[in-house]
Amino acid sequence: MNVTRAFKTPGGVIKAVDGVSLALGQSEAICLVGESGCGKTTTGRMLAGLLRPTSGQLLFESKDVWTTKGKELARFRRSVQLVHQDPYASLNPIRTVYQTLSAPLFRHKKVSDRRGAIGAVTELLQRVGLTPPADFLIKYPHQLSGGQRQRVSIARALSVDPRVIVADEAVSMVDVSIRISLLNLLLALRDEFRVTIVLITHDLAVARYFARRGRIGVMYLGRVVELGTSELVVGDPAHPYSAALVAAIPEADPSLTRSKERVELRSAEVPSLLRLPSGCTFHPRCPLFEEGLCDVRVPELLGIPDGREVACHVAVRERAPAAELIGVR
Repeated sequence: MNVTRAFKTPGGVIKAVDGVSLALGQSEAICLVGESGCGKTTTGRMLAGLLRPTSGQLLFESKDVWTTKGKELARFRRSVQLVHQDPYASLNPIRTVYQTLSAPLFRHKKVSDRRGAIGAVTELLQRVGLTPPADFLIKYPHQLSGGQRQRVSIARALSVDPRVIVADEAVSMVDVSIRISLLNLLLALRDEFRVTIVLITHDLAVARYFARRGRIGVMYLGRVVELGTSELVVGDPAHPYSAALVAAIPEADPSLTRSKERVELRSAEVPSLLRLPSGCTFHPRCPLFEEGLCDVRVPELLGIPDGREVACHVAVRERAPAAELIGVR
């Protein structure tokens, strides 16, 4: 809750994530989307417990993860798994698929002997669509395609029965032709195992497809600027930055592309994290900019009547009179 992560650099301290709060429901599909450098990967690494927040709390079962120890900490480590962007870099090149997938099974005492491990690994491979499993057990990562390696990474995450999987750009390094099959696999596993999946992506088109029955969180310079259902965020974006991202989605039909409403930003340049603008950090680029308001006051993430949350003075004023604001995060 309200987590911030700062890093020291030769040029000074930067806040990669600044005051982000995100509550995850069971069996939910949620996407974090935004430009490179917006803080979405850092947020995902904090969710997975790989980075400690500079301030704020990472709560798991109402307890701060970074104050827990022993069995409680081990339970969190099993419950939240990470699927990395590059499956080749995240898999040990000198381990076979069997060795990679059996290691967490033995570590967490889910199997006790090789026979049980082979059976469990075989089932995992079938779950992620690597069939026949016997063809993959003794293969090494370099003998697999990019999509097959990512399926092995997903199987490894599933091996310890997680409650949350953080998929960091999990489809960005595979061929476009197999991205949909991987996204469908993740959604099927979500439904089968009731696991929550947080997909981090820079591609709003991917987010629109994956979170069509879930939520999308749009991030900009370390903050969540809009959070709501995919239908609302993509179909009727409230924040001007969200609107710019939606306008940039390519359409299969050229006539739709030509007829889409363009969002003219005041500037194409993204501010440096070392020299963030005052007030709303998007104001130097924002087409809705109001002098004396946007460049002075930092907008809070406020709930509006349609159920989403928006951090924009102008958008909130237009969509929700003060008496109708739902809450503050």
